[in-house]
Amino acid sequence: MKSLYLALSCALAISLAASTAFAQSPAPAPAAPAAPAVAAPAPSCTANATEKKLAGAAKNSFMKKCQTDAATSCNNQATERKIFGAAKASFTKKCVADAVGT
Repeated sequence: MKSLYLALSCALAISLAASTAFAQSPAPAPAAPAAPAVAAPAPSCTANATEKKLAGAAKNSFMKKCQTDAATSCNNQATERKIFGAAKASFTKKCVADAVGT
């Protein structure tokens, strides 16, 4: 699984580097500093539960709902990105693990 993500990451990095290397003219300098393309990651379910000082059954219920919501969100992201089959399963598994914070 990790080798698949590594291969995809390398392919993306190479394609981005290649596309910028063949640019015909430099892009004009932006007037104001641009906002980062990727927003800061949302706090994980575990971090939220700790912040809310949840324990016992309340924490278990919160974590279960948070994991279910994360799985739904990750499946939707995979569908939007047109990821199917084993790649979708791998993407969803990593996405949910990141969201839950395990």
